Amino acid sequence: MSFLSGRGFDLPRAQVGVSRWRRFRASVDWPLVLAVVAIAGIGLLNLYSATNGTRHAGKFDQQLRWIFVGGVGFAVATVIDYRAIVRLSWIALAIAVLALIVVDVVGRGAKGSERWIQIGALGGQPSELTKLAVIVVLARVMQETSSATPSWQWIVPRVVALVLPVVLIALQPDLGTASLLTLIMLTIGFLAMRDLWPMVYTLFVMLLAVPILWETMHDYQKTRVLAFLDPSADPTGSGWHTRQSIFAVGSGKITGKGFGEGTQNQFDFLPEHWTDFPFSVWAEEWGFLGALVLLGLFGFLIVWILNVAMNARDRAGAVLCIGVAAMTFWHVVVNVAMVLGMAPVVGVTLPFISYGGSSLLTFFLGMGMVASVSLRKHGY
Repeated sequence: MSFLSGRGFDLPRAQVGVSRWRRFRASVDWPLVLAVVAIAGIGLLNLYSATNGTRHAGKFDQQLRWIFVGGVGFAVATVIDYRAIVRLSWIALAIAVLALIVVDVVGRGAKGSERWIQIGALGGQPSELTKLAVIVVLARVMQETSSATPSWQWIVPRVVALVLPVVLIALQPDLGTASLLTLIMLTIGFLAMRDLWPMVYTLFVMLLAVPILWETMHDYQKTRVLAFLDPSADPTGSGWHTRQSIFAVGSGKITGKGFGEGTQNQFDFLPEHWTDFPFSVWAEEWGFLGALVLLGLFGFLIVWILNVAMNARDRAGAVLCIGVAAMTFWHVVVNVAMVLGMAPVVGVTLPFISYGGSSLLTFFLGMGMVASVSLRKHGY
């Protein structure tokens, strides 16, 4: 009798558990997952070609490890309720600001700036994860202002807190990341705020501040901007990166030279082709059609994230998705524009394609939070 009784109680629990697992599996945002996997796979293929047979070959193995860590981060961010992350947003921003201050004090330098924290064998760029912290804070701020217009006493300290990381990143100096963070915040403001006039005024003031910003820039930063305006003025110096990148993209023509056959890549004419210029490597080897496929995947990913935002169960989830979409969009636009000579060389990564653990982890976590928003619209 006890055996039958035990089965009577255990079987329903098992059935409930299986049912919940099936509902969870059916609710996972598979288009988002598959798009991320496809782009990350292209990134690995591209990195293998860019580093195989060179002294940088170890970067491929390191990237594999970072992708594994990023995949775990994606899964964890998906399982955790995004509303819990939003509630801890100010703590996340405080930690990010503290890390940026530490970078300014003890950071490891590279190419004229202090961007990395190195602890033993581990290192990273806090400025990358700061983007996520700012996005989550903006999601909370937008949620809190959804029902009433806040007072200036409420707005000012929050604006100062959000501007602080931009200033700290610019002081490293890393104007590329600081500009990206500003673009992300402006995009969220224009897409998520009910009254757009404050954003119009903000943009107008920022444009007026451009001459002041130019005077405060370092010489090497001014040189990059001038090289962007006229790469032929110094073809073997400041204009080298841009010219070689344009040559690589153009030489790929329609179908490309073939995997591992890119001369700009294999003969190392293109500097930093595994980080700043991976799109040049891809376009040279796979041509215009391959470039269209990659950009099409990015386009699908961004549109899909915006679709998740439109169907989010609350304003915080929608703003969070808009922020991740904006981060992805501006990274792709600035990196590709940089590669094609349409923007200065500012060291902006191509999501899931460029070599680097900080960038990979940031985008995997961002996509995980989007997946969490998508999952919670089903009631989890």
